[in-house]
Amino acid sequence: MTGLRKLAAPFVARGPSGATVRTRLKQLTDVDVEVLQQVGAHLGALASRDLKARCRDGLGHDTGAWATRKRALTPVSSARWAGAVTKASHDQWALARRCAHAHIQSLEAGVRTLRHRLSLPVGEKGSKRAPGGYRSRREWHAKARRLHVLEARLARARADWAAGRVRVVRGGKRLARARHHLGTVGLTEAAWRERWEAARWFVQADGESGKRFGNETIRISPDGEVSIRLPAPLAHLANTAHGRYVLTGRIRFAHRGQEWADRVAVNRAVAYRIHHDTTRGRWYVTASWQKPVTRILPLDVALAEGVIGVDMNADHLAAWRLDTHGNPVGDPRRFSYDLTGPADHRDAQVRHALTRLLHWATASGVKAIAMEDLDFTAEKTREKHGARRRFRQLISGMPTARLRARLTSMADATDITIIAVDPAYTSRWGAQHWQKPLTSTTRGTTRHDAASIAIGRRAQGYPVRRRTAPPRTHQSDGCGHRTAQTGPDSPGREGPRPRIPGPRTRSVPPDTARTRATRTPNTVRDVRSEQEWVQDSLLLTE
Repeated sequence: MTGLRKLAAPFVARGPSGATVRTRLKQLTDVDVEVLQQVGAHLGALASRDLKARCRDGLGHDTGAWATRKRALTPVSSARWAGAVTKASHDQWALARRCAHAHIQSLEAGVRTLRHRLSLPVGEKGSKRAPGGYRSRREWHAKARRLHVLEARLARARADWAAGRVRVVRGGKRLARARHHLGTVGLTEAAWRERWEAARWFVQADGESGKRFGNETIRISPDGEVSIRLPAPLAHLANTAHGRYVLTGRIRFAHRGQEWADRVAVNRAVAYRIHHDTTRGRWYVTASWQKPVTRILPLDVALAEGVIGVDMNADHLAAWRLDTHGNPVGDPRRFSYDLTGPADHRDAQVRHALTRLLHWATASGVKAIAMEDLDFTAEKTREKHGARRRFRQLISGMPTARLRARLTSMADATDITIIAVDPAYTSRWGAQHWQKPLTSTTRGTTRHDAASIAIGRRAQGYPVRRRTAPPRTHQSDGCGHRTAQTGPDSPGREGPRPRIPGPRTRSVPPDTARTRATRTPNTVRDVRSEQEWVQDSLLLTE
């Protein structure tokens, strides 16, 4: 087949570099809640002021400017709180900078597509590589106007990028815009104000190895006692020595609790964040820490027990287990999830599907899972797909980045390796070579199931097709049994069978070879076959 792009080699995905756990702050008194609100509001105001100063510096920011900002915040908080606030402002500015670069790339892709389609005659058909012209003169005129709009946006984005300006809002742009559409989002002004203030609070601190329990600002002991170092203006609220406030309730991390306790016991760095969920009326604490990257196994070692190929779709994961020779084993599996509703529900659906996938892989004894290395960041623009709105919504709703990050993190805890493969042509070639042969009266093989086989075989280094063609010089097995899914020593239907000592059929007793000469045959056919045949003389008499 001509015109196909070169496929990238499969590679082992890196494991997570950190861990995050969350638990609820229970048994809080009214005084505890009041102290947390005052600390969050005070530090949130300082964080907003510092973020404004960081955005004002732009590209001219350096270590000297960072030190100046930190010295300005120290008298009204503390040295460690000032370091946490300035570090958070710097990280938020860097994130906004990366988002601005991604926005520029998206605008450039849209402008290129519009210019190309506008340069073609109206009604000209496109190809698989490039889109064609627009269907009508009216659509051409509308897209010409949109081209001017995107070019203006691109010019403004490039000017902001060159000047170092970023668009960032503490609390989130979505929540800020919801203030003007309270009826649409179903919020009252008081409810929106409460959510807005809670989102702008700041109660978080990075850890520091060598300090007591790994964090001097927000300290959590192994038995679950939570204490906070109060800022200088709120030192009068302290209920213990050294300007600290100890919360009434105790916490316990259900997930990775032992790992967290091991770090805290040896005073290793742990970062904490305390935040308030206004919808549920609950307080939570999140702990995070860095961990050494897991040693990457060689590809052949990870594939020693076979592989599970997984095809990701908008509403389910199609998986099939393959043996070491690339043969599908057993029946395909499907792990469904529902990506409608809020973000927490979608994330829970993805985690539940991945948990079932990992449980099946562990029960099967497979140590590797192969998935496509998908990236739809440049493939979901309306300029590229035009009126295919449902298709754009389909690929936009697929959680490629979140699913890949979740799977690598969860697989690291189960010692399962994740292999990323090139996604090119897996669905088409899988359906072409595997869907029909694996479909029977009792099992219906879908296109997604066949794609999972193609993904698994590509991870193993095998071609997608089931069998390679024999050599042209000899259209038989004279040059060896040529197959792509079995070993050279495995007997095949077309290949020569090895010589096995003993009887050739199961119906013959094992001692037949030893007693054949002394045993008299029982059938007439066997008696005649052992006698010498002599032709009778012709009868010439009447």
